[in-house]
Amino acid sequence: MTDTTEDALLDGRVRLRQPAKGFRAGLDAVLLAAFVPARPGEHVLEAGCGSGAAFLCLAARVPGLRVAAVERDPAMAALAATNARANAVDARVTEGDVVDRVLARRLAPCDHAFANPPYWPDGTPPPQALRSAATHEAGTDLDAWAAFLAAALRDRGTASLVLPAARFDAGVAALRSAGCGSVTLLPIAPRAGDAAKRVLIRARKAGRAPARLLPPFVLHEADGAFTPAAEAVLRLAAPLAAE
Repeated sequence: MTDTTEDALLDGRVRLRQPAKGFRAGLDAVLLAAFVPARPGEHVLEAGCGSGAAFLCLAARVPGLRVAAVERDPAMAALAATNARANAVDARVTEGDVVDRVLARRLAPCDHAFANPPYWPDGTPPPQALRSAATHEAGTDLDAWAAFLAAALRDRGTASLVLPAARFDAGVAALRSAGCGSVTLLPIAPRAGDAAKRVLIRARKAGRAPARLLPPFVLHEADGAFTPAAEAVLRLAAPLAAE
């Protein structure tokens, strides 16, 4: 992959080389990383890591993590491994597919697993191949993603997803079908009073606690500037909905 750009996330804490065209990491990856309740020294897994933005942001916030990452596209997997080395992150990037439960179990036991999966089951995909693979399910549905995350987790480990708000019910159902409960749902709203556009969903393997719906996390002020809370997450690597 020769046509790439080098970008910065978390106010320069993460340097990310990624494709110049097609699917490019940004807000969703940073929010997802902030939502994973990892602690120093734990073992985490990202499924469908792309160029590595989410696991790199998580590692920038939480020192000493052992990172496993899985990516189907060979060029993107190679790029994620390069980015990990450039950011001095201890990450093992494996070329593989989330339909491979044997691979998930080989990476187990993980304390936390997370993904920004393709989310639309139908409709017209975008023309770029990488962007299409990142947004449209194309035969690998949310159930498969949730099952892969769950297969890699220890009991009581967490699985986290970022999805469009319109798919929150499918995401919750997929996690529960995979044996993950104690669901926490965090809506992400563009502005105060707006309907959520994104949701973050977290569940525990074998969890039995009641589901929690958190107050919306608001990204922008009325003038378009980021809210102080959003600035803390997007620039200062603050956690979201810490346990």
